[in-house]
Amino acid sequence: MEEQTQFRLSKQRKVILEELRKVTSHPTADEVYDMVRKIMPRISLGTVYRNLEFLCAQGLARKVGPAGAQKRFDGNAMPHAHIRCKTCHRVEDVPVHLEAPLLAQEDCMGFDIDECNIEFEGTCPACASKTC
Repeated sequence: MEEQTQFRLSKQRKVILEELRKVTSHPTADEVYDMVRKIMPRISLGTVYRNLEFLCAQGLARKVGPAGAQKRFDGNAMPHAHIRCKTCHRVEDVPVHLEAPLLAQEDCMGFDIDECNIEFEGTCPACASKTC
């Protein structure tokens, strides 16, 4: 899939984005680094971090997770919901179509709304079976 961009999609950025789009596990930056190093052994962790931030800023990838938690990255930049395990922090896509709620201007407290992120939290089956 060729992106129409106003910026240079360097070889490093292309490889990072391609590897991120190959998985649905919502990897951390460290996990993306491990994936990319198999193709580009000399790439640095800092380069991966900077390029993940760049790709997210350009709307080609998304950061997933609540404030204060280790960020995970999603190669699917289209709006969609996620579910996170509160125990192991695994993140999965929720296979339902959810519409972002429409807010009346007076309910936005002066904010200009750009996007809506919906994340459900619970306990995954693997973690639930360990606590029984």
